[in-house]
Amino acid sequence: MKLLEGKTVLITGVANDYSIAYSIAKALHEHGAELAFTYQNERLKEKMQNLVQPFNPKFITELDVTKDADITRVASEVQSVCGKLDVFVHCLAFTPKEDLHGEFYKTSRQGFAVSNDISSYSLIAMTNALLPAFEVAGGGSVMYLSYIGGEYAISTYRMAGVSKAALEMSGKYLAQSLGEKNIRVNGISAGPIKTLAARGIKNFSELQRKAEEFMPLKGEMTADDVSGTAVYLASDLSKVVTGEVIHVDKGFHCVRG
Repeated sequence: MKLLEGKTVLITGVANDYSIAYSIAKALHEHGAELAFTYQNERLKEKMQNLVQPFNPKFITELDVTKDADITRVASEVQSVCGKLDVFVHCLAFTPKEDLHGEFYKTSRQGFAVSNDISSYSLIAMTNALLPAFEVAGGGSVMYLSYIGGEYAISTYRMAGVSKAALEMSGKYLAQSLGEKNIRVNGISAGPIKTLAARGIKNFSELQRKAEEFMPLKGEMTADDVSGTAVYLASDLSKVVTGEVIHVDKGFHCVRG
């Protein structure tokens, strides 16, 4: 049974076929959704086109979320090409290495601003710009990716965790303010998964090993383990669910050793 027939989805943050965003795209496509994609810059254009071609995308376009003009242009493309938007999937995050790996009390003003701009404010800015396309659809679903480092201090996550906390609260306030427009906003807090992005986290393999020791459900997590929850949040099965952060982490969030 395909749950997303007739739904149009915009996905940001697909960087490679190991990413959670790619697994989400694959699952949404399998359930009948029509997909559109953004990529970060011209350098990644060809790679991105080859990567998502099997999904027969509606369009693929460049997006720098630090530029308001780019956000406005992408939203206009959604309307002109797709006509409407049912689902927006936000898979964007960035923290400068020195503010990710250094002592937290040494976090720079610029690093704090950049991390929150790209990792959390972009959810607000993109959702706002996409409202006209959502309104044509009669509402829809916004989802974003988070991590438990936004709830608890993880020694190797630091400034990225602060930005995830801001992202989650931004999602809750968006859910509150967009409910009257029938737009749902939810997060997926995934467990530690071996992605290329995760390799940028200091001592990630050790962090993953320790997490697996305490997870009630055993075995290594993969990006595909997250995609089923994304299908649920994109579909009408979750039509009365909003303001949630769903932990998809084999229960790691509920135990402390």
